[in-house]
Amino acid sequence: MKQFIKNWSLPIVMCLGVLLYIIAHALQLPTAVKDSINNGIKIVQPALIFSMLYLSFCKIDFKQLRLRPWHGYLLLVQIGIMGLLSTLLHFLPHNNWFILLECSLACFICPTATASVVIVEKLKGNPATLLMYNILINLSVAVTVPIFIPFFVQNEVGFLETFTSIVKQVCPVLMIPLILARLTNRYLPKLRDQIRKAKDAAFYLWMVALALAMATATRAFAHTNIDLMTVIGIMVITAITCLFQFYVGRKIGKPFGDSISAGQALGQKNTVFVIWLAYTFMDPICAVAGGFYSIWHNTVNSIQLYRNK
Repeated sequence: MKQFIKNWSLPIVMCLGVLLYIIAHALQLPTAVKDSINNGIKIVQPALIFSMLYLSFCKIDFKQLRLRPWHGYLLLVQIGIMGLLSTLLHFLPHNNWFILLECSLACFICPTATASVVIVEKLKGNPATLLMYNILINLSVAVTVPIFIPFFVQNEVGFLETFTSIVKQVCPVLMIPLILARLTNRYLPKLRDQIRKAKDAAFYLWMVALALAMATATRAFAHTNIDLMTVIGIMVITAITCLFQFYVGRKIGKPFGDSISAGQALGQKNTVFVIWLAYTFMDPICAVAGGFYSIWHNTVNSIQLYRNK
């Protein structure tokens, strides 16, 4: 039983996150209590991710934080597809196909998940090269999203305001743990050594964060009024998008001996960002795409971790 739980920890945690929302919803809690829980999650989830990243970054050799050829190729693929889909949406009438294409675009726009560093470490990849791409793609998304979104969304918010909103959303949780980890490695070597001995601490923190993320994604799905066929369409298009990005990332990284990191860089996404982007700039239905993509990329991660045990 213990081995089964260890092998399939991610699917179990994902189901637990969905179950947590279902139980909370079934209890018919007062609005004040629900608001308190939601506010608590908004505080706890970033704190978990922050702690998880700090622990992971303390284990990275910062001398390896340099540009690799596959970084450029992945940026070209991701930004190129973003531009292509944005252009198609500009000419497409607002119908079900528009919604599906917009959901796919949201998954391509989305930067790499900060938690991907933890998974790459477990898969025996190179966390430093992935971290470098994570920094690059977050900066790229902050610049390109304000350019592409007006192609198909009537948005009165200017470039600078959109850019600032995205930077506030993605950068603090990534850059502050990185800076603190760098200072720890340089000035507190004893603390760094103790952190490095805690082998799976970041992974366990991430599983708690994943359960909360799944509960949030389930809530987004439950509060979106869409018909069954559209739901099935979004489910299929996000699965295709997810598998495509993992496959392309691995193919690009393979010649450089870094297929694991490149695959996670393109395939594992910050789906909380998708949900935020949907409610802020795009059709709120796209928030459902974030929930489904979270299921797919974590399913892929589960299979990879099982095969790599």
